[in-house]
Amino acid sequence: MLKNANRLLVNAGLASVAMIAVGAGASASQAQSVSSAQAGSTDLFARDRAVGVRDRPRPDYEASGVRSGGFLIYPKIQADFEYVDNVLATENNPQDDYLVRLRPEISAESDWSRHSLTGYARATLTKNTDFDTEDSTEWTVGGNGRLDVVRGTSLEAGADYSDLVEPRTSSNTALAAVDPIEFSVGQAYVAGAHVVGRVKLAARADFRRFDYNDGRTAGGAVIEQDDRDRDASSLIGRVDYALSPATAVFAQVTANERSYNHTPVGAAARDSTGYEALTGINFELGSVSRGEVAVGYISQSFDNAAYGDLDGFGARAQLEYFPTELTTIKASAARTIDDAGVLGSAGYLRSEVAISLDHELLRNFILSGRVGYSDDDFNGVDRSDKRWTGSVGGTYLISRTFGLSTSVNYIDQSSEGAVRGPNYSVTRVTVSVVSQF
Repeated sequence: MLKNANRLLVNAGLASVAMIAVGAGASASQAQSVSSAQAGSTDLFARDRAVGVRDRPRPDYEASGVRSGGFLIYPKIQADFEYVDNVLATENNPQDDYLVRLRPEISAESDWSRHSLTGYARATLTKNTDFDTEDSTEWTVGGNGRLDVVRGTSLEAGADYSDLVEPRTSSNTALAAVDPIEFSVGQAYVAGAHVVGRVKLAARADFRRFDYNDGRTAGGAVIEQDDRDRDASSLIGRVDYALSPATAVFAQVTANERSYNHTPVGAAARDSTGYEALTGINFELGSVSRGEVAVGYISQSFDNAAYGDLDGFGARAQLEYFPTELTTIKASAARTIDDAGVLGSAGYLRSEVAISLDHELLRNFILSGRVGYSDDDFNGVDRSDKRWTGSVGGTYLISRTFGLSTSVNYIDQSSEGAVRGPNYSVTRVTVSVVSQF
């Protein structure tokens, strides 16, 4: 299985290299624009010669905001009308349903020449037609800021708190729970970057705290979830060296610690420490393509030997290709170690790849599609999950105030092993209306 995962990532890397090669030979005029743009560049680490379809400014369709002193306030609300053919994500006897989802949101962003400060609050309220057990209310509040110390040196910090509901499609969720599992997560980070000549130094520290609510079976029995409560912290250090205004090599090391607050009677504690060491290249080929590719080693060591250790080949890749100004193609790949909520397992090794496409059919009409694949290999138990995801959709920007979008999303999971999860597929058809100011 690990061999297949490695082959999957290698193939993705080869495809990415092919994409870069195609972009490099797209046209002589584009090649000339590369050299001229590099000659006039003063930032050796800027990768902004091309703008993706969804990132492109559209002044006629962007919210104006409400000014309040040095801030702009952006109210927004989105209404989703959705049909789902397997609302409980079950293997047998799937049940369909219709639902309405409201997403109110407000953010305040500074309008300063230097430094920045942003605050936000958002909520998601879901109401199902038949399965009221799936009704939910989720919310998040938070903020972040950046301090521009001097040119080439900046500090950032941010924090938020969320009350969430675990999706039925999550491999970690309790299958017997009548209602979806609710949990809260608080997180904070601090980061800094400093550029000296051709060298860029960066560091970031993250902290997250998870707190899960117990679930209940149809018979009223408690499904204990306290064993999933945990604190997770990580520290990242990175050094980039610019070979040219469009290419840099880098090394990045991440250390993490995961501490669980409760251990069920008779179970093994799941506390662990781990690291990820990667080296790679960050590049931009004019307005044709850009990206970052890194390979290395990942490892997670558990305090209790009953789980064994998770380690092996690590990789991350993010690539963008711009065949024309109206089309953006993105590809990504990663191999990571995540926490498991499956009884008897402490974590799983995930290998995943994805590719997406955005095309601007009209200035205010964007078509999108995405395909992804992931393979989760759990430790401590005999289980492996393979998952395909896909989506197609369109976004129509009517005015500064209104927008309309529609999408079809598909998930297909196959699980193998002595303690396998459910095999299921879920299709969602959604129409959304957005109002912003």
